[in-house]
Amino acid sequence: MATSNDLLIKQRSVIEFLAAEGCYAANIHARMKTVYGEMCISDCAVLKWMRIFKGEDPRETTLHDRKRSGRTLSASDKAHREKVDCMIRANQRVKQKEIADEIGISKERVHHIVTTVLGYRKVSARWVPRQLTVEMKGQRKDRCTQLKEKHFCNCNTF
Repeated sequence: MATSNDLLIKQRSVIEFLAAEGCYAANIHARMKTVYGEMCISDCAVLKWMRIFKGEDPRETTLHDRKRSGRTLSASDKAHREKVDCMIRANQRVKQKEIADEIGISKERVHHIVTTVLGYRKVSARWVPRQLTVEMKGQRKDRCTQLKEKHFCNCNTF
């Protein structure tokens, strides 16, 4: 299955080809609508891309979006996730504001990393994992085995 970005690139290449043949934007959009259905880009977008392709050498046009200025989305990268996870493992009562101040990212990004990415939730003012990890399941199994053996030993002494 093609990703949405791949689908946009395909549609832009169709627009480039049909615009080079001299088709009008309305005709191009109608033809694309029959092929792509609900996933087709709007008629305004078709007109925008026709203007971009008009007058350019087809060998030099790019179908990809141009780079934009602005802040990159780097607050949820692997390094930040590891730092947040280490802080929570060191102190389960740590607050999101403290994590945000320590690492230097927004409180909203900390909340996203903690709840969505790492899968923690707040229980009795502590961050606890939503699901048991393989390590936790092994510890739980060992503890239950120890309790079971202890119980049978105590029962046999009577």
